[in-house]
Order: sequence, then C-alpha cells, then structure tokens
Amino acid sequence: MSLYNNVVFLVDDDIDDQEIFIDALKKIDNTIHCFRSHDGEDALKVLSGDIFQKPDLIFLDMNMSRLNGKQMLKELKNIRSLRDIPVIMYSTFIGEEDIEELKQLGAAHFMIKASEFNKLVSSLKFVLTQDWSANTSAGSP
Repeated sequence: MSLYNNVVFLVDDDIDDQEIFIDALKKIDNTIHCFRSHDGEDALKVLSGDIFQKPDLIFLDMNMSRLNGKQMLKELKNIRSLRDIPVIMYSTFIGEEDIEELKQLGAAHFMIKASEFNKLVSSLKFVLTQDWSANTSAGSP
C-alpha cells in the first residue's frame, strides 16, 4: 500500500473519537503523523503558526462548538498557505444538502465516522492512498 498522505491533522471535539481515529491510523501504518486539535479556533491558530509542519490532509469534524466544520472550512480556504490542503469532512452524518454546500466551499471528500473500527480503518486506507492534490473539490459520501 502506497500512502500519498502520511501527515494528517484531525480537528474533532470528541476526545474518544480522536483516540479511535489515531488507533485506526496506527493499524494502517505507524509512521503516519497525526496532529490534532479539539476545536476549529485552536486548529486555525496551530495551522497558521510558522513552526507547524503543514499536513497532507485535514480531517474536519462537522459538528463542533465555537467554530463548526463549515465555518472552519471557509476560514481554511481563505488562508493562502492553507487553501491547497485537501480537507476531508468527517462526521456521523452528512446530508446531501451539506455535501453540495461543502463541495462549493472546497471540501475534497466526505467521510462518515464508522461505528465499527474495521470500517474506519478501511475508510481511512482509502482516503490516505488517494492523490487529493489532483482534484480537491471532488468528494463522495
């Protein structure tokens, strides 16, 4: 398996979901680097910092307090140094209306939080092996 994306940034306000996500990444490849943040405001500060290594992908939870996924996606796409990083919207549910809006905002892909660990691993494998730089606005649920 060849990974295009081995540095990821996860933005999710649920600590348990963060831990499961990281465990799934470790199962795929323990050389994947995963940075994380608990909310959109903190994530924007970290991602905009000079010392931070830019990730290959950003996984962004839709439903967070302070700054939700849509709001953060808008902010990311307005920051020159971050706008080309593919963003994977990551949530327990993403409706068709949301998908259309998020595509317009620049989301690269849409991933449902799997209720089973092996399904999460499978979904992450797919996402990590794609070359999202070719088309950062095409996504599917």
